[in-house]
Amino acid sequence: MTPPPSGSVQGDSAPSTRYRVRHATAYDYGEDVPISHHLLHLTARPHPYQRIRRSLLTIDPAPAVKTERVDYFGNTVTYVAVQEPHRTFSVIAESEVEVFEPPVIKPDSAPAWEQVRDSLRGLSGPDDGAEITQYSFDSTLVAASPDLLAYVRDSVTPARPVMAAAIDLMNRINRDFAFDPSATTVATPLAAVMRNRRGVCQDFAHIAVGCMRSVGLPARYVSGYLRTLPPPGQPRLVGADVSHAWASVWCGTVAGWLDICPTNACVANRDFITVAWGRDYNDVSPARGVLVGGAGHGLTVSVDVEPLDVESTED
Repeated sequence: MTPPPSGSVQGDSAPSTRYRVRHATAYDYGEDVPISHHLLHLTARPHPYQRIRRSLLTIDPAPAVKTERVDYFGNTVTYVAVQEPHRTFSVIAESEVEVFEPPVIKPDSAPAWEQVRDSLRGLSGPDDGAEITQYSFDSTLVAASPDLLAYVRDSVTPARPVMAAAIDLMNRINRDFAFDPSATTVATPLAAVMRNRRGVCQDFAHIAVGCMRSVGLPARYVSGYLRTLPPPGQPRLVGADVSHAWASVWCGTVAGWLDICPTNACVANRDFITVAWGRDYNDVSPARGVLVGGAGHGLTVSVDVEPLDVESTED
């Protein structure tokens, strides 16, 4: 759970885990292309329970243009342009991140979901009104629908505490939808995921976000990484991790945002490393671009999430 954004890490006294993350992306275009442009969301963002200690992007070929900015959602975005003939393009994002354990949540102590929904009318200004209410509206990939509304109704029952409703929805998606990497692509419509009940973490996050928006609650899409543990007695496999996605639900001005992971049926903790958040995947895709020419499009991705220590309570 992350409360409203602040300028300091609010979990300083809580147990934490430090990670070294390496995300390597390589493209092969089949033949030389004269120019390519790329937009990257690969730099982890700070928030009240996450501190960024180091970040570095290594790009090959060296770009003629490289700029960095903070987008509307507070994410770091890097733009690069390669303006010489090249058949391959690669970017390696490396970072050291410290993630603090969020406080234990008490789902039944949160306000009713109707109260949270209705309280949005009292928010104003860019720091609360715009920042929060923007996530209650339709976006490119996630729009409210009768199917989403019908599905979420079993979780958002009258007067139910908003956290309890969000956690129940998370558990139901985990139970009702099968994880199947072959079932969807980034272009698969949400309606098809609802109909087939199969997909991956991106799809399940979109379902959770769409369900909450269908009843007027703000919900955002979060991209990042999840610490994975090898089977007992087996070594950790370098490069075998993957990008991950989950949802975050607004639970009122006191509780703030609650991060839920339908893929694993758990509330986000210090095993979750946040890179970016937005209205849906389109706002935070790790890498996208345009190029001239090419005779194909080969893509290789390798992710490694390495814990640097087990637990720390000191800076």
